[in-house]
Amino acid sequence: MKKAFRRWAFGVVFMGVAIYAAVTLTGPHGVHAWMEKERLIQEMQKKNASEAQKIERIKEHIKRLDGNPDEQEREIRERFKLVHPDEKVFITGDPAKQ
Repeated sequence: MKKAFRRWAFGVVFMGVAIYAAVTLTGPHGVHAWMEKERLIQEMQKKNASEAQKIERIKEHIKRLDGNPDEQEREIRERFKLVHPDEKVFITGDPAKQ
């Protein structure tokens, strides 16, 4: 009798654990949510790497500009579309595209 009760109790406990595991793994905090979080982490890591590369390019650009007045002048002229008073500017090409 004790042996049959132990088997029955073990079976009930095992079934309870199995049902709890199934509900936990398939619920809102289960495997699907874990996989989604992993995907988001990888996506953010790629974005962070891309942004780090952009930051490095900007730092290099700043270093180039820091000690070179000619480079500074060229950057200012390009960015603000400035010319010296004695220079002539010729605009070529289709004006609609610009």
